[in-house]
Amino acid sequence: MPGTMMSESAELLSLTPAVAELLDFVDDGEATRRYRFRLRDPNAMATPLPGQFFMLSVPGAGEAPFTFTTVPDREGIFCGLVRRVGSVTSALFECREGDLVGVRGPFGRGWPMEQLVGQRVLIIAGGCGLAPLVCLIDQLIAQRQYRELALVYGARQRSLQMLNDSRQRWAQQIPLFDTLDTATEAELGGALLGTPLELMDDILLRLGWAPDKVLLCGPEVMMNTLACFFVERGHSPRSIWLSIERRMHCAVGLCGHCYLTQHDLSHHYVCRDGPTYRWDSLQPVHVALPE
Repeated sequence: MPGTMMSESAELLSLTPAVAELLDFVDDGEATRRYRFRLRDPNAMATPLPGQFFMLSVPGAGEAPFTFTTVPDREGIFCGLVRRVGSVTSALFECREGDLVGVRGPFGRGWPMEQLVGQRVLIIAGGCGLAPLVCLIDQLIAQRQYRELALVYGARQRSLQMLNDSRQRWAQQIPLFDTLDTATEAELGGALLGTPLELMDDILLRLGWAPDKVLLCGPEVMMNTLACFFVERGHSPRSIWLSIERRMHCAVGLCGHCYLTQHDLSHHYVCRDGPTYRWDSLQPVHVALPE
């Protein structure tokens, strides 16, 4: 009984948001902003791992999950990318500098950092899917423990590209391929015309190396087709990782909104057991995959 009470107390504590101040924001793509927050108590949050997320609550509007684009520093300052898509984000867009919000986290399982050491790593992101990869890319570049590293970033059109400053910085350090689904010759500006899937064979030829690990984040259709692309070309399903999105309400596996079914990971909750998963774990139970 005492152990159960302690566990329940810990769950309730994780549901209590810490207070954070909205310091400032910058527009970063269509209907998208990069927000900077400061925790009132710099020690209120454990250091997040790349790929983990936080819950942000706007008083009177509700709560929604977002990804760290920078983790809290010694002063409790961190950043997150927010696209205006619903009531919580719309309320946040109405907030001003100095307003207070609630923050919980970090939650979930991050990217398999230890498995990327000494590897050829290819990262492919689409649209908002670049946000959960920012801390990962920054850490990999800073530590330089990879053998090769490259990024492919796809967007439907130039105005929908995000994290432009980060991409410009990364392009000075690693191969980076921007792709646009539609664009005029003038709009391309160095980007490749087409989707990441349509251009992948050409991109791999330009790189001159085959990846040992592939990390995917973006629309699920994009991730699924790219994962199949690499498996069909002989890559192990166990070398491919995805970050998937579900409607997460509690972030601790209590409410059931992000419940996974019809996979090898049935009875898992994305908020607690994800959001990063290995590709073989997301297949129907009856599918036999190669090693």
